[in-house]
Amino acid sequence: MTMKILTAAQMQQIDRLTTERYGVPSLTLMENAGRGVVEFLEQRFSPLSTRKIAILCGRGNNGGDGLVVARLLRERGLEPRVLLLAEPGNLRGDAAVNYERLAARGAPEVVPDPAAWQRIKSSLQGCTLLVDALLGTGLSKPLGGFLLTVVQDFPSVFTQARIVAVDLPTGVLADTGDLIGECVRADASVTFTAPKVAHLFPPACHRVGEWIVRPIGTPPDALESNPDLFLNVLQAEDLEWLVRAREPEAHKGNFGHVLILGGSVGKTGAAAMAAKAALRAGAGLATVATAKSALPVIASYSMEVMTEPLPETDAGTVSLDALDHGLLDTLVEGKTVLAVGPGLGRHPETLELVRTVVNKYALPIVLDADGLNAFAGSIQTLQTDGRVRVLTPHPGEMGRLAERKTSAIVAHRLEVAREFAKSHGVQLVLKGFRTLTASPGGHVWVNPTGNPGMATGGSGDVLTGITAALLAQYPDRSATEVTAAAVYLHGLAGDIAARELGEASVIAGDILDALPRAYQEIRAQQHH
Repeated sequence: MTMKILTAAQMQQIDRLTTERYGVPSLTLMENAGRGVVEFLEQRFSPLSTRKIAILCGRGNNGGDGLVVARLLRERGLEPRVLLLAEPGNLRGDAAVNYERLAARGAPEVVPDPAAWQRIKSSLQGCTLLVDALLGTGLSKPLGGFLLTVVQDFPSVFTQARIVAVDLPTGVLADTGDLIGECVRADASVTFTAPKVAHLFPPACHRVGEWIVRPIGTPPDALESNPDLFLNVLQAEDLEWLVRAREPEAHKGNFGHVLILGGSVGKTGAAAMAAKAALRAGAGLATVATAKSALPVIASYSMEVMTEPLPETDAGTVSLDALDHGLLDTLVEGKTVLAVGPGLGRHPETLELVRTVVNKYALPIVLDADGLNAFAGSIQTLQTDGRVRVLTPHPGEMGRLAERKTSAIVAHRLEVAREFAKSHGVQLVLKGFRTLTASPGGHVWVNPTGNPGMATGGSGDVLTGITAALLAQYPDRSATEVTAAAVYLHGLAGDIAARELGEASVIAGDILDALPRAYQEIRAQQHH
């Protein structure tokens, strides 16, 4: 099942729907949530009997989850220290029920105000495992008052403790990656049904730690049938189709022919790397069409890549003359996907060529680098007409396309990507931490793979080649799904390279070399 990403309000709506339409009692949902946390604790911190465990519970449903955790741990023969940071009489609904259930095995300590907290906080300093069940997704404004005092004391009180948050660390706003005040920094967060926006987007995600999703009984249809849930996170299990064995009688023609329009004098490596990435990602054939002076160098990089010379400008870039006498028409004929931009250069004549080519041909086109720069300030000239056009900008390129400051792009990545893809009818890959793939229909996929080591020259060219290759091999699948898969595969290869070499040492060729191992890793995860 596709993993959705939810806001706090959407999660509340899903829980309400689960109870009202599907008949799952809310008390059962809370019980399952607490059980999910306990199962995670047992898996990650075993044996729990060696841990000094404390559970801090608030007065809302998040606190109710914490009370379930406490009861289930006691049923396992453990003696966690349980603190309720509220008056028991202020508990309502399922939280109140679970307070009574826990009290039957020994009531929690009641710490209702700052004075009580000051009296007991020093006694918590030996804690080695802390469960934060104070607030969860219930935050709507910066912490203040009693809870702010408690959270500010965390670094000095819980000096030895690993912190596991229930849903979200206290003080983290669920619906955005922004930090709006003091908050807990957790080692891990166990959330339910689906991740929230803050689990994935910076800077809040850096306070969440590792995040784990536990099912609590929400029917899949409650998520899948909701058209308002447009945000998704890609997982390895979504990519079974990507690693299926090929048919025994398959031949190279079955896997597409990628044509790369790129390269210029002094910028030969980008086109060559994109072509090799296309082949490594499974395309049957790859050809680079480039300025004739650049061709010998590009041809020398890889014996497997074919090349075609094109007329050039005095700057050694491809010229408009490439359109004369049907030269490019002939090259495009029979090709499956066209990738435009790697190393192409910014000569005005070359940029005019790009705009003409992108609007002229019907086959899927991937635009990167100077292919994108050709439309800076003139995005209205891009004519998609329902054809597949994949744009892969970094924030600076996105700013030029959208005619906005880069800082505004970074601050509003999700909104910018979604609206741009919808308004221009393109598949948009907005690169960066948690790269986004947005569709013309308004759906957005968040990529969980990748690392800072991939911030290196040529990394985008590898992504261009991978994207073109997957589009060539899977013409019957959704272009958004295929593009998001290319982003995942590229990031995973980068993660493998970083594990083996260290982030600082990764270069684009390492990402390319790690592609086979990325495929293997995805394949291995299908069997878990």
